[in-house]
Amino acid sequence: MRLLVIEDNLNLVANLFEYFEARGHALDAAPDGVTGLHLATTQAYDVVILDWTLPRMEGREVLQRLRSSGNAATPVIMLTARDELPDKIAGFRAGADDYLTKPFALPELEVRIEALLARAGGRSRSRVLEVEDLRLDLSTLEASRDGQLLHLYPACRKLLKTLMQARPAAVTRARLEPAVWGEDPPDGDMLRSHVYELRRRVDGPFPVKLVHTLPRVGYRLAALHEDTRHDA
Repeated sequence: MRLLVIEDNLNLVANLFEYFEARGHALDAAPDGVTGLHLATTQAYDVVILDWTLPRMEGREVLQRLRSSGNAATPVIMLTARDELPDKIAGFRAGADDYLTKPFALPELEVRIEALLARAGGRSRSRVLEVEDLRLDLSTLEASRDGQLLHLYPACRKLLKTLMQARPAAVTRARLEPAVWGEDPPDGDMLRSHVYELRRRVDGPFPVKLVHTLPRVGYRLAALHEDTRHDA
């Protein structure tokens, strides 16, 4: 199991790592909302553990942005010192799957995670995106086409994931650049270079082209027999 912990309390984060790593789980951590949102939207996690009060971006906004990005499947547990009913309602309405009040016992968090994963069993089984013969495993970010493994750079994997989650809709440059590089994209037209590399890997040897450029709009991933009115 792979967990993302978005929490600015370093002692709590250390306790979570010690407890869950001892049980064979992998964890990533983010000390603020902006970093946490970037990881949650560019990497694949089984569960996100999200603090309500965070620097740079509140947990509630992180959750709302995560859900609006198209990620409705990953279970999220909110951690908070707030125990009032209106706060809990606000968390659930923002998209939380569960709500745990601090302080809490680590075994309780563990069983809540297990319960979430059990309820999300159907979603977990569908953690593979498919377009025609192109497949992307969200758990490993391994991509294949027609049964052939595609060797992609990490940035191209993030780019492919974003396009596949949105397909057949177009994705603008303004959305793609943060998905690949976070809040600090590199100088120059690196996105165009990565799209070129992605197209070379995904489409190069195959007769049906999937990666399309929409002039003055962005990019999209779709089969030719899907809506192609704007493709160039």
